Amino acid sequence: MLTGLRVDAARLVRIYGERRARAMFDATSDAITNLETLVTNEKIECGFERVGHVQAAWKPSHFRAFQDEQAVLSRLFDHPVHLVDRPHQRAEIGSDVYHGLLIDERSAALNPAQYVTGLAAAARKAGACIVAGAKVEQVAKIAAGWQAQTSLGTIAAREILVATNGYTGATTPLIQRRIVPVGSYIIATEPLSESQAAALLPRRRMAFDSKHFVYYFRVTSDRRLLFGGRAEFTPPDAQSVRRAAAVLRRGMTKIFPDLASVRVDYAWGGNVAFTRDQLPHAGQIGGLYVAGGYGGHGIALATALGDLIARRIAGAPVENPLLDTAFPTIPFYRGTPWFLPFAGAYYKVKDWIS
Repeated sequence: MLTGLRVDAARLVRIYGERRARAMFDATSDAITNLETLVTNEKIECGFERVGHVQAAWKPSHFRAFQDEQAVLSRLFDHPVHLVDRPHQRAEIGSDVYHGLLIDERSAALNPAQYVTGLAAAARKAGACIVAGAKVEQVAKIAAGWQAQTSLGTIAAREILVATNGYTGATTPLIQRRIVPVGSYIIATEPLSESQAAALLPRRRMAFDSKHFVYYFRVTSDRRLLFGGRAEFTPPDAQSVRRAAAVLRRGMTKIFPDLASVRVDYAWGGNVAFTRDQLPHAGQIGGLYVAGGYGGHGIALATALGDLIARRIAGAPVENPLLDTAFPTIPFYRGTPWFLPFAGAYYKVKDWIS
């Protein structure tokens, strides 16, 4: 759970101005704090930790960009981060591939599977009815609100919230045209020795690098290295997971050569969701409530925006800089992301020349 948005602070200021950019950035920090409170109050055992994050510079020019980012965050956002130059970076990350680091102490970590299981239990305790394995096949407006035809039967509802994010389908075409699913893949090593794990990330922070084709990684509580990235653009399935696992293993051993002989025990993939402006959105489209498009920042933000939309549905006055923003469609897009290979080639070139 990282502070900030997919769009960096300087770009937020250029697009939205200082005041609104600050409000949007603060909303992300508030989302992490509110999730921490939720986890504590509901006693959800999910390994929540304020360990902070490391962003690693893939090139020397990226570290210079970190210096600009640090200045913007300090001057306009009152958000301190600190930099570690390359000669001293092994105090934070056991690799010589990178060219310096940006450290943010306010980011947090948890186990997402344990969190969603605990959140479901808390929802049931509060009176919610959760029905798994019920595909929504059609939604239609009726006099009393909405009717949803599912694979298990028909439901009438006063309001509907579409929170399907990277799995938004043709059932809600107006929303599907605004959200692009992108595959994200992860491998997990066998358990490492204490000394091996400590050498990789001595402070156990969340880590990611500055490439467009990003690598992200962390050490788990059982001392495995999770290592993920945008290794494939095709929808996750058994074949794409195998291909992505091979790509990620090569990336992992480039960053951490000492892991060349370490076994990979698990590999998996799933969809994250991107929007045209790379920002999350929540509000109403065609009478349906919607929340999604987190660009990889979804754990805390999805929780926060879900809470805000629920309060609005219940009739409470709710204001937030991430609510009710213009949610643009993507030209010539109807649910099949034909353009992703071209986007992938473009960003590979940017990673090479930037």
